[in-house]
Amino acid sequence: MKKIFYFIIAILCVSCQDVVDLDLNTAPSKLVIDASIKWQKGTTGNEQTIKLSTTTGFYNNVIPTVSNAIVTVTNSSNTVFNFVEIPNTGNYVCSNFEPIINENYTLSVQYNNQTYTSTEKLLATPEITSIQQTIVQGFNGDVYQIKFFYQDNGQEDNYYLIGFKYPEIPYKEYGALSDEFFQGNEMFGFYTNEKLKQNDQLFMSLQGISLQYFNYMSKIISISGSNGGNPFATPPATVKGNIINQTDSSNYPLGYFNLSEIDTRNYTIE
Repeated sequence: MKKIFYFIIAILCVSCQDVVDLDLNTAPSKLVIDASIKWQKGTTGNEQTIKLSTTTGFYNNVIPTVSNAIVTVTNSSNTVFNFVEIPNTGNYVCSNFEPIINENYTLSVQYNNQTYTSTEKLLATPEITSIQQTIVQGFNGDVYQIKFFYQDNGQEDNYYLIGFKYPEIPYKEYGALSDEFFQGNEMFGFYTNEKLKQNDQLFMSLQGISLQYFNYMSKIISISGSNGGNPFATPPATVKGNIINQTDSSNYPLGYFNLSEIDTRNYTIE
């Protein structure tokens, strides 16, 4: 009986080495609008970029960019800020944007005979006041833990998006936080990774965001890590943003229109 069992295990191990290409159905492509306006503290915030692309097949390695769109952002005084594409990149750039805290802005994207719009308020962000580093013992030695601190505004409900970028990981890692249990108190963003070592650079960011964007990002973050890499898990549902197709509501875009201050720090592991 044991010999049969080991034989089955051997077959499974060999089979796992084969590359299997699944014949997947590809849905019609959708417009993706990455319209996150970030006003870096201490700058004028005049240079901003909105990125347009489309969804593509699972096995495609290149993300299709979108050209020849008309992209504008208008404030409550009807001042129009034009975002002009850097040719053939899908990056639409504005060099004279005027960020104002609590100002309402309306995004308009005209592409392929469709008009997409959204209106949001530019929100303030507290300052990162300090950074703390601690070391704990892990299975393979020292593990570095990094916290950055900021002061919550106790006069209102607040929501935050924190980000960390470690060079050993090809993407930025995010977390969405609420001040529900920290109203008016000092809060912190936390990061740890067993690969962190002395003299490594860690980039961190903090943004004040709306409740709606908090809910959106919480779902995105949950979906991105919920399946643990299981290829047979149930596919996640599509998360809709706040951008509406005024021409055909059923042909909704992906992405979100968000505006906020952002505070950042570059930290060297000691």
